[in-house]
Amino acid sequence: MKRAPVESQLFEALAFAAHKHRAQRRKDVEASPYINHPIALARTLAVEGGISDTRTLIAAVLHDTVEDTDTTFEEIHAMFGAKVADVVREVTDDKTLEKADRKRLQIEHAPHMSKRAALVKLADKTSNLRDVATNPPRGWSLERKRAYFDWAKAVVDQLPPVSKRLRAAFDETYSKRP
Repeated sequence: MKRAPVESQLFEALAFAAHKHRAQRRKDVEASPYINHPIALARTLAVEGGISDTRTLIAAVLHDTVEDTDTTFEEIHAMFGAKVADVVREVTDDKTLEKADRKRLQIEHAPHMSKRAALVKLADKTSNLRDVATNPPRGWSLERKRAYFDWAKAVVDQLPPVSKRLRAAFDETYSKRP
């Protein structure tokens, strides 16, 4: 299949992610549409981080599709190319592992991430902290919110330095730790 020019693929990725996440809701009190998260992530990269690399933005939009839907890496590769698929692979947790192992591996793998994957991971953690602070998952105690903030910081602290602007956005968000 012939792929569209990389510039127009961002819109294809948004439509693809919206379709794949169409039945999913966030765990927040409002049960907001899941697609809001990948859109917020891409916005954080582009607006706050000044990231204009289209492949990074596409990977951000698609970052949870393999982990949370029936999407395969092969499908991402066929539709959006090897570079995007590689970034999505780097930021995707292995859901066959226990949650504690997945969290530990995120910290261990962070220093070895490519620049694009580190950008996506940094924006993802920033977005997630904002959600936990303003609209947390139903039933999360103050202790659980704080533990999540601290774990996210442990991941981000291990990432290679890829963007001062994005790191500043993360640090500002973390400074509002509940």
